[in-house]
Amino acid sequence: MPGLKADMERQLQRQSLWMKDYWLWLLRTEILKDFEPSSVKPTALDVGCGPGFVLEQLSPVMQITGIDIDRGMVKACRAKGLDVKEADAKDLPYNDNSFDIAYCSFLLLWVPDPQKVISEMKRVSSHAIVCFAEPDFGARLDYPDELSELRDLIVEGIKEEGGDPLIGRELRSLFNACGLKAEMGVHPGIWSIDRLKEEARDEWRWIEMTVSHRLDKTRLERLRTIWMRSAESGELFQFNPIFYAYAKKRQ
Repeated sequence: MPGLKADMERQLQRQSLWMKDYWLWLLRTEILKDFEPSSVKPTALDVGCGPGFVLEQLSPVMQITGIDIDRGMVKACRAKGLDVKEADAKDLPYNDNSFDIAYCSFLLLWVPDPQKVISEMKRVSSHAIVCFAEPDFGARLDYPDELSELRDLIVEGIKEEGGDPLIGRELRSLFNACGLKAEMGVHPGIWSIDRLKEEARDEWRWIEMTVSHRLDKTRLERLRTIWMRSAESGELFQFNPIFYAYAKKRQ
């Protein structure tokens, strides 16, 4: 099975489309309101920008530079005309207070030392540090009940890939360890049944990618059948909390 992280681009694109409005709301109501109206946009660093989906979504309201450790991601971003540099999130190649805002999304889940990354984001930003989205798969809910085993399977699958599936609940502690007072929340994430039906196949594809190596084909097919059947009948319910956290350097 190919590595889970290597097959995340499609999922990242879907997530950026789902969450764009929530991220813009958070920026406008809590972060950007502190800046005087100006023709000059606040500057921001997108830490671990990946293929640049979030950078593209937020560029209308901020002047954004991105960094990523993956050379292929950097090349892909530059091909789209995005300002992106190859760099390590735990050793950012910028001076103190180089940007108004430093942010990340779906990054801390995968890094071995998230506290160091937040510390670096604090160092290079003059105003705010924002984690737009970090999931907590340990709090995942699925219905019908036959699908409830997916939570533990996904948790173990992400651990095997080197990720922290519970990172969402750890954000306040991580910010606190960096001397930051975090404000936290959870994004709305309960889809209508019509949206679930639209997303059912792609969402199952991500689940299967995560758990298939832990299940025999018969058991996996049984779960897929329940998932698709309950989506079609209108019974399917799925909720996975996606937390956000932010802190301002000067309260």
